[in-house]
Amino acid sequence: MSHNIKIRLAELKDIPKILAFIQGLAEYEKLTDQVIATEETLTNTLFGEKRFAEVLIAEYQQQAAGFALFFHNYSTFLAKPGIYLEDLFVAPEYRGKGLGKALLSYLAKLAVERGCGRLEWSVLDWNQSAIDFYQAQGAVMLDDWRINRLTGEQLKSLAKQSISGS
Repeated sequence: MSHNIKIRLAELKDIPKILAFIQGLAEYEKLTDQVIATEETLTNTLFGEKRFAEVLIAEYQQQAAGFALFFHNYSTFLAKPGIYLEDLFVAPEYRGKGLGKALLSYLAKLAVERGCGRLEWSVLDWNQSAIDFYQAQGAVMLDDWRINRLTGEQLKSLAKQSISGS
């Protein structure tokens, strides 16, 4: 890894930059209308009493240049935890300098250190440069799996149908 690159765990002071990276990623993916994250909600969910995810910051020449947001999942088949990479983003002006690979490599190292059985993520089907990058790192595309998602009213509707013991 280049001496110009440093990967570190995010700190509370990084919240404004994390939000800026999220907004940059949304712009790249043409999904800016879906970003409702704020500094307050990120602070509560990343550094609050219950932390739902962790963030790595990639620095290039001591400037925050990218991030990776991840959390633990679990494989019942392996009976081991895993790491799910939710977002990886490098600011346009820092691309091509090895930051994406450094973030992914650091995350793989964390997975191994934490006894995880796998590291996984999703990629948009139109993002060929990301697909090529991930495959160059040895990733295998799981073509027979499809992501399912409930949000908003659909999530609330299904929750209302829940049968609970209380």
